[in-house]
Amino acid sequence: QVQLVESGGGSVQAGGSLRLSCAVSGSTIGSYCMGWFRQAPGKEREAVAVIASDGDTSTMPSVQGRFTISKDNAKNTLYLQMNSLKPEDTGRYYCTADERCYDVWRVAARYWGQGTQVIVSS
Repeated sequence: QVQLVESGGGSVQAGGSLRLSCAVSGSTIGSYCMGWFRQAPGKEREAVAVIASDGDTSTMPSVQGRFTISKDNAKNTLYLQMNSLKPEDTGRYYCTADERCYDVWRVAARYWGQGTQVIVSS
């Protein structure tokens, strides 16, 4: 069974940075398309960034140039570097994994973590 455990969330002021991590166990990270999605109170879930098994990355337009998704296959860990944070980035961030990137982007991935909270104050 694949397990995903996120860490690295916290409270920061606008303009600050955070680095989220997602430790993967039960399988190798290289076997999956991995991604991050977030959910703010009262809002729908939205996919933030995706990295395919071959390392190809994509990010949603509102975070392009500010967020970077990456992975370390040796450590079996996924990352999300978030810079120039804005109050609208506030939400709970979840790590996801699936064999298909299509499902990761649809926020319908097979495996999810418990999430880590990010709060950005103005």
